[in-house]
Amino acid sequence: MPLVTLCVTLWDAERPGLHSHAERGNDLLNNGLKFRCPLLKEAHYVKSLLALLSLIALPVLAAEPTLYGRYEYIALPEIGGEVLKAKMDTGALTASLSAKDIETFTRDGDEWVRFRLATKGASNKVYEHKIARISKIKTRSEEDEDDKDAVEPTKRPVVDLELCLGNVKRTVEVNLTDRSSFNYPLLIGAKALREFGAAVNPARRFTADKPDC
Repeated sequence: MPLVTLCVTLWDAERPGLHSHAERGNDLLNNGLKFRCPLLKEAHYVKSLLALLSLIALPVLAAEPTLYGRYEYIALPEIGGEVLKAKMDTGALTASLSAKDIETFTRDGDEWVRFRLATKGASNKVYEHKIARISKIKTRSEEDEDDKDAVEPTKRPVVDLELCLGNVKRTVEVNLTDRSSFNYPLLIGAKALREFGAAVNPARRFTADKPDC
């Protein structure tokens, strides 16, 4: 058995209460295993141990979210490369894009939707996308107010769209509805925020660079 594996096995036997990679990695680092295990005197064994610990700690490091502001610029590569101001809303579940002339139709046995963007300065171009599902959305009368009076749920087509935030591109579910009465044509809800590994600081805005995906 390799010496590093032997020492980690001995350490596991001493501390059986730790189960997760994060707990084991942190305890290995904090308790200085190379000093507790007399076998690890040579530098190359220490380097091997450090490499092992970096692999154990990797899932913890990968879980750290990226902090964004309440509002960010997001590009839509599949919608003519449009760059829109988006509201990062942890209170909403799905993302929502402002669209008009929304029409569903069938193509080769699948449900599709065609629409135009309902954004300031948008062209009259028609876009077509395959429908991922139909969602039922409960909407408040005023988006930016803490209004608990909701109207009847509305059905909206949901499509899978590529979104670019800073230099990160993700495919997320986006429902289509006319948001022309709101200040921001694109709403990024909790599901999309998870896809981007994002956390939101409501005191900041436009913290990411312009989209570059």
